[in-house]
Amino acid sequence: MATSDEFKAKLKAGEIVDAINLALEEAIELKITTWVCSSDPDIQDPAVPAQPTADASIHTRINIVDGDIDNQVGSKLVGNGPYTELRSFHIEQIQQGRRIIYQNLGNLQQLFILTSKTMSQMPKISRKLRDRGSFLYPSSQDKLP
Repeated sequence: MATSDEFKAKLKAGEIVDAINLALEEAIELKITTWVCSSDPDIQDPAVPAQPTADASIHTRINIVDGDIDNQVGSKLVGNGPYTELRSFHIEQIQQGRRIIYQNLGNLQQLFILTSKTMSQMPKISRKLRDRGSFLYPSSQDKLP
């Protein structure tokens, strides 16, 4: 399941804190891959997703918490390689990715503030249910004061 789908499922299930934690875990790292796939239909099996080869791809991983940036550049994308023009495209994607990260972090901050305010205003009985791990209304079997 894609992270965005898992996030949406947690929100629908009322697992707001878990959804926020998932979003924060994913928000700290950006991975960008630019690669050239084979155009030969005999090589490409439509049933099997294509995978980048090391010599025809650029991988960048940015960890915004640690400040680490790792790059892997394939041999066909450096020097006089046949795909060197893709380097500038990859750099543009990194810049766009950084803008998206900062926008997403701002959105997460707003979501966190809204969630905190909402949770602090919940009635006492809802807090008890939240602490037990359920946002559902009490059943007749629940022994509430």
